[in-house]
Amino acid sequence: MRAFTRFARRTAAVTVAAVAIAGLTGAGTASAAAKPSGTTDVRLITLNDFHGNLTPPAGSSGRVTLPDGSTVDAGGAAYLATHVKRLEAEAKNSLVMSAGDNVGASPLNSALFHDEPTIELLNSLGVNASTVGNHEFDEGYRELLRMQFGGCHPTDGCQFHDKYKGARFPFLGANVYFDNGLPAALPFTIQVSGGVPIGIIGVTLEDLPLVVTPEAIEGLKFGDEVEAINRSSRLLDRLGIKTQVVLMHQGDNTEGGGPDDCRTVPGAATTIARQASASVDVIFTGHSHQQYNCSVDDPAGNPRTLIQGASFGRLLSVVDLKIDKRSRDVVRDQTVAHNEIVTRTVTPDPAAQALVDEATTKSAPIANAQVGTITADLVRAAPESGESPLGDVIADAQLAATQANSPVIAVTNPGGIRTDLTFAGSSAGEGDGVVTYGEAFAVQPFSNIMQTVTLTGAQLKAVLEQQWQPQPDGSVTVRILQISSSLHYTWSRSAAIGSKVSDITVAGEPLDPNGSYRISVNNFLAAGGDGFSELTNGTDLAGGPVDLDAFTAYLTANPNLAPPPADRITVAP
Repeated sequence: MRAFTRFARRTAAVTVAAVAIAGLTGAGTASAAAKPSGTTDVRLITLNDFHGNLTPPAGSSGRVTLPDGSTVDAGGAAYLATHVKRLEAEAKNSLVMSAGDNVGASPLNSALFHDEPTIELLNSLGVNASTVGNHEFDEGYRELLRMQFGGCHPTDGCQFHDKYKGARFPFLGANVYFDNGLPAALPFTIQVSGGVPIGIIGVTLEDLPLVVTPEAIEGLKFGDEVEAINRSSRLLDRLGIKTQVVLMHQGDNTEGGGPDDCRTVPGAATTIARQASASVDVIFTGHSHQQYNCSVDDPAGNPRTLIQGASFGRLLSVVDLKIDKRSRDVVRDQTVAHNEIVTRTVTPDPAAQALVDEATTKSAPIANAQVGTITADLVRAAPESGESPLGDVIADAQLAATQANSPVIAVTNPGGIRTDLTFAGSSAGEGDGVVTYGEAFAVQPFSNIMQTVTLTGAQLKAVLEQQWQPQPDGSVTVRILQISSSLHYTWSRSAAIGSKVSDITVAGEPLDPNGSYRISVNNFLAAGGDGFSELTNGTDLAGGPVDLDAFTAYLTANPNLAPPPADRITVAP
């Protein structure tokens, strides 16, 4: 609690400092001009969902889809740094920002050092502000404070460098509170660029408790995004801060298209963008790992940019603003936005490359150990059924690893599968088909604990029905669980939500609604994560190994592993 109190005091101090900045720049005395007195240009450069991908990501995770459906390799910290510096050099005034999930679910060369290398990278890029994503809470609030303010890890100490000095940019979260209602994060920051004060508001998803373990956010609560944005925007208005930007760790999904298409499936991000204060000029989004560049009307009917740059450092969202020098507000109709591909055809930035090399070298003894071999790519992408080759393998591995608990099936959440296993291996260059510990870690980086519970057949069907989750805005979130080979079922495109699943069999036998079935899941799902609340009704809980250990043991026990047949989930009209 003392750490909480200290942070609340620091939050208040930084807010006072922001007010002082506004006063020093004369923001509070700007007059409303009848006509422009000239403009100043400011470029906003934003990444999202980097997840510690220092090394160029492998497989589909390292490619960007172009408008014609083709793909191009993208990402990697050294290339990212080169692109950021070029984009800054092209503009007289610029700010670099992040829409959250900078850390967490990271590859081994960042995660082994509690993502300190990634924060050092972002410091070197000159990041001005970042909102908190859900993964910033993976190791709990105290670790978030350490990431912000520095200090060695309380258990592992400082393993990357002798000291860890923390982030040189603020972590924002206007809708993050302690249980007593006090703010647990800075709601906004004010940065001056081109002689103009710019208010940057940060919010994370209100449903964050659904996507992290309960113990990670003990003592915290997360509020409505629109309410938090509007409250912060009103305060900025009172300070005379007319140029306002939102970094929001919430996003929409897409139906495809290139980096600058707007073929979105309107969801949470669009809903928030339509309702958030008309004083906000640009909304950068994250969380859904999609690429889009949209214009959404604010409550006053004026269009504003809503944009997201995929994930893993493959894209940079670039928004060029023209700001009236007298009113210090954005000339909305002259905003230009695009998503810049972080191509690997440029010269890697030497300083960033040195950082990556250092992290890779220090993690190499663990990362390069061979744990198995595969005969072809095991990918996490799935067809319409939702069943992926890599998901099949991981569920089978979890079933095998928990046999002491007598499970009959295993299910795992697709969001826990972070990247592909490729036959060619990583860019480190090991032999074809070889799977290293580092590559396996990149697939399963959360260190979730396996648990086995007992459900009735009716409860198991209810779990499967929860794969379709209606949202308040009328959309439906679909999360198809990855299942072991002992479970088969059919789902219907046309059936109503709650009645989509049929023909369920377990070990070849029809599901008995009154029967008892032992189910192995990770502790995130067992706690109701991703909206699978029915799993919290499981009984006779028994623990198991870490999910990564289950995965590596299965790879070792099954050399030359091939993609399983995609026959577990069938789709009906």
